[in-house]
Amino acid sequence: MVNVETALKEATTLIEGAIGAALVDYGSGMALGTIGGGKDLDLAVAAAGNTDVVRAKVRTMELLGLKDEIEDILITLGSQYHLIRLMKGRGSVGFFLYLALDKKRANLAMARHQLKKIEAELEI
Repeated sequence: MVNVETALKEATTLIEGAIGAALVDYGSGMALGTIGGGKDLDLAVAAAGNTDVVRAKVRTMELLGLKDEIEDILITLGSQYHLIRLMKGRGSVGFFLYLALDKKRANLAMARHQLKKIEAELEI
């Protein structure tokens, strides 16, 4: 098991094209940890904004009566991928990992695979 800081470091060093990562409590919209980002990517703002995305999708699934779980949500921009992975492990419900990727350097399938692996090892 790894802590939040180690998990986020792994996300930005092991995942090709990573720009920044955060662990977010989608009940409050607050980031429990962030790494990377910069002047063009404010991870605190991204955490709050993506909380709205997660809440909207969860609410929509409830309205549709879908009895399934969200693995991840992908937002594709012109130059970036934004990947939101909802956590499912014991004690981690209500949290998501957020990863911003440079579209030119990232391999989306590998990023999803690595983020799933990081999620499995993360202890909150």
